[in-house]
Amino acid sequence: MTGRTHPVDRGLVEAAEHVARTRCRGDNHTVAAAGRAPDGRIVTAVNAYHFTGGPCAELVLVGAAAAQGVYDLDTIVAVGDRDRGVIPPCGRCRQVLLDYFPAVHVIVGAGERLREVPITGLLPESYVWAAHQLDAPGAPVPDRTGNGTGADVGAGEAAPPASD
Repeated sequence: MTGRTHPVDRGLVEAAEHVARTRCRGDNHTVAAAGRAPDGRIVTAVNAYHFTGGPCAELVLVGAAAAQGVYDLDTIVAVGDRDRGVIPPCGRCRQVLLDYFPAVHVIVGAGERLREVPITGLLPESYVWAAHQLDAPGAPVPDRTGNGTGADVGAGEAAPPASD
């Protein structure tokens, strides 16, 4: 992971550390996350552990932000309880963050090595879900003929049945 990094939002790290220290209790809530909205607001959340695969703090944060009317985040960080420090997002969280907030920066590293990196830096060669939806601009027209891209089928026009 190379390239230019942004200055670290220490206030955001401190907010997540505070929530981890004061709200994470026992085995059900062990990680706190904090996100900064473009207007400067900070939204926080904790994970909801469950043996069936409860959501990580970053995913709970996405919902908590929406519940507070925040639909965009500039920066996000997750912090472990018991002074475990900054925790990088897992693969599932990286993908969800990319899909919800493609320009978000994530705080990773430890101590003096803390840095903010774009989510795309954590997911090289990433799959962007929105780019693969049929209604996305520039999306290929589905091939219903079995003979090419389907670009020859006009809007509202049925494709001829595929021949076997």
